[in-house]
Amino acid sequence: MPDILFLCTGNSARSIMAEAYMNHAGAPRWRAWSAGSSHAGSPNPFALVTLSSHDIPVGEGDDAPRSKSWDEFAGGDAPVMDVIVTVCDNAAAETCPVWPISAGRAPETLHWSFPDPAAATGSDDDKRAAFDGVFADIRKTIDAFLENQG
Repeated sequence: MPDILFLCTGNSARSIMAEAYMNHAGAPRWRAWSAGSSHAGSPNPFALVTLSSHDIPVGEGDDAPRSKSWDEFAGGDAPVMDVIVTVCDNAAAETCPVWPISAGRAPETLHWSFPDPAAATGSDDDKRAAFDGVFADIRKTIDAFLENQG
């Protein structure tokens, strides 16, 4: 089963939603992870509400989404990634760690730019709408990726 890592600066919204959706839509063919260069420490609550509202399991306890440093995936005991996707422009511009190599090849790298829903202002309804819009774009992009993978 190939592994895919979604990267964002904070690993609190876009990459968390991409990880959860890919694990939902891509199972059992793909296993998804997420991380950030400067992880926020916890997922944005609106990201979790958005996932739940679209019937995407978010888990509990040890299975709950958590904000992680990308350093967790650069070490020798980490899963070896087949694909690494940056989902924000900041992370795409940063110098990423050297990723472990599988079968003599580096992971494929992709960049999918999504606006940061955590930057939304206004009422909670406005913020939920921003998260729903970004999640719809993430879902559409991942669905197209999975379709192209055969």
